[in-house]
Amino acid sequence: MGRYSIKDLEKLSRVKAHTIRMWEKRHELLTPSRTGTNIRYYTDDDLRKLLNVSLLNDRGFKISKIAGMSDEEINAEVLALEDSAEGAADHVESLIIAMTEMDEQRFEKVMSNCILKVGFEETMLQVIQPFLQRVGVLWLIDAVKPGQEHFISNLIRQKVLAAIDGLVPSDNPKARTILFFLPEGELHEMGLLFALYLAKKLGHRCIYLGQSVPFEDVEAVVAHRSPSTIVTGFLSHQNADSVDRYLRKMHHHFPKIKVLYFHSARLKGVTPATGQELVPGLAEMRNALS
Repeated sequence: MGRYSIKDLEKLSRVKAHTIRMWEKRHELLTPSRTGTNIRYYTDDDLRKLLNVSLLNDRGFKISKIAGMSDEEINAEVLALEDSAEGAADHVESLIIAMTEMDEQRFEKVMSNCILKVGFEETMLQVIQPFLQRVGVLWLIDAVKPGQEHFISNLIRQKVLAAIDGLVPSDNPKARTILFFLPEGELHEMGLLFALYLAKKLGHRCIYLGQSVPFEDVEAVVAHRSPSTIVTGFLSHQNADSVDRYLRKMHHHFPKIKVLYFHSARLKGVTPATGQELVPGLAEMRNALS
């Protein structure tokens, strides 16, 4: 069972700490527990309830009305919002709940509603990218368990793979040959997979090597297929110097190949070489591949 401070809840739910305290005192919506040394903390159940209460409040439910509802009634109202034709519930908040409860049915409902409304590509840009950014914050405060992160990441990965399989081959006269890979030790391939989806949709010829690829294997593929562009990323690297060294190594070995790369927000001061471009988000990746 997780333990959260009120500041943790504020980061997770985006409800200000003073508002959470007011909801506690005036409406008894949450009842924090206490440690043996009398320090207040909140549980997973408190977090789930706060996320649901926040969803309803954002959609016009008065706190006084919510306070009079049971937990089952609150959950039912949230599910009704997700089922509505307008898709009124905040999809990112709903995915946070789906992740913490490891609720695949809820995840599928959110994704289906979003894809039906705006399509797969915009769902990734408008919903999944902000959601994954929120998950990154949860990691920083140790609020997400590894099993929860693996659960939701694999569900999203399945959606991306299905979207890639569903693409119709395109006869693009301006098609480029693009190589996709992650360096050794890099295992988070969600962004790389979406870049692959974008490139295939645009009709480019794609070579996907996947995660944690030794540099000598990359060299061999480049020598054999001569790609014009390489897409890679750095999410597990802990400092900018190691990324700089890797980028310089790539420039030395592949001076005529354009390199598009993404990295973690915590890596500051990375300096790309000539012909290398930092792509900070999915929308920017779409533009760079166009």
